[in-house]
Amino acid sequence: MKTMHALRQRASRFGLAAAAALTTTAAMAVNDLPGGPKVNQLDLPGGATKMASDIQGLHYLLLVICSVIFVVVFGAMFYSIIKHRRSVGHKAANFHESVAVEIAWTIVPFIIVVVMGALATKTVVAQKDTTNADVTIKATGYQWKWGYDYLKGEGEGIAFLSTIDNVHRAMSDAGKPEGDDYLRKVDNPLVVPVGKKVRIITTADDVIHSFTVPDFGIKQDALPGFVRDTWFRADKVGTYYGQCVELCGKEHAYMPIVVKVLSADDYSQWVDGERKKMAARADDPAKVWALDELVARGAKVYAANCQACHQPNGKGAGPIKPLDGSAVVLDAEKGKQIAVLLNGQNNGAMPAWKTLSDTELAAVITYTKNNWSNKTGQIVQPADVVAARK
Repeated sequence: MKTMHALRQRASRFGLAAAAALTTTAAMAVNDLPGGPKVNQLDLPGGATKMASDIQGLHYLLLVICSVIFVVVFGAMFYSIIKHRRSVGHKAANFHESVAVEIAWTIVPFIIVVVMGALATKTVVAQKDTTNADVTIKATGYQWKWGYDYLKGEGEGIAFLSTIDNVHRAMSDAGKPEGDDYLRKVDNPLVVPVGKKVRIITTADDVIHSFTVPDFGIKQDALPGFVRDTWFRADKVGTYYGQCVELCGKEHAYMPIVVKVLSADDYSQWVDGERKKMAARADDPAKVWALDELVARGAKVYAANCQACHQPNGKGAGPIKPLDGSAVVLDAEKGKQIAVLLNGQNNGAMPAWKTLSDTELAAVITYTKNNWSNKTGQIVQPADVVAARK
């Protein structure tokens, strides 16, 4: 009886463990992400551009050619091994060379390679043709975010940073992934019009990054000190996902790329909205701000750009230094903290934030000097940042 009771207890524990495992699996189950990765995806994406479709078609064709070669070569080899083995009475032929065979296995592979190269050349040449673009955008890789500058076409002059959504970063820090777009959401996606040729100029501010959107069939490295380019023409309205695919540091996983493709009218409305936002942000660097105004402005800048690493409470995490109680933040010599934000430090662990405006930098520094336990009463004005930039 004791043995039976023990067996029942073990069976019960096993059942509970199995149920817990199934519950955990169900909780972590994900679905296909439209415009992004698919569950158990093996194939190249069909794509939202003709280029992506051409690449996929080329992939299929070359796969068929290689498969036929594989079957013919290995089929002949195994047929010869099985049908002409010594155990059934066959004897090896005794000959030195055959000119016909030598010519055949030189010419035939050459022809196959030329045909495959010719088929690929058309697609590769088209990939490199970035002329006559309707919209030109510079994508700059930073550790660890993207900067977008609209250089030509509708939207010219618009510029902004795109960083991972704070909610997704918090989920990652807590080890609790949720949603089909986990670590794919950003605060400011790249926005482009449908049916227009968009040229992407890539570069980097610190280390090598790589701008990749699989559904567009584009992948272009972003190199510090160099300018490279690629292009796409989205055929369908929607949201498409990519990421930096070059190992660029400890937060490489937090550099998603989100591209929103809008209709012509919606894109024009977005451009108008962004220009109004830029006009509102174009503060006079000579303006003298009150402490409470700078703190309120700095809270927004901190939430959008800083709290992903330093946390909302300013305590930092792991190698990220805390701002609450930091000697540099508390120091009355405000130039030290300004220099950190303008130039970065610790080999890029703290990135440079030169892309923020003078007012935004002054505001976020003032916010950190007067938030949490940091009650210094110190103020950094935009003019201080302007002087430090020189």
